[in-house]
Amino acid sequence: MTGNNVSHSNAKTKRRFNPNLKIKRFWSENEGRWITLKVSAAGMKNINKWGLDAALKCAAAPKKVY
Repeated sequence: MTGNNVSHSNAKTKRRFNPNLKIKRFWSENEGRWITLKVSAAGMKNINKWGLDAALKCAAAPKKVY
């Protein structure tokens, strides 16, 4: 996304909104090894909620568009 920085004098300059990506290691029970992923904070919450294998399966699945 893009937007504007707005100063005290109300001058506007362009800026970018970057995703909150972090490099994180997750333990995979199926593979028995660490997997390093670059995930967002929301992605980390989903992995903690569903588990690593279910989250990876969901992320790799094609999205249904009607």
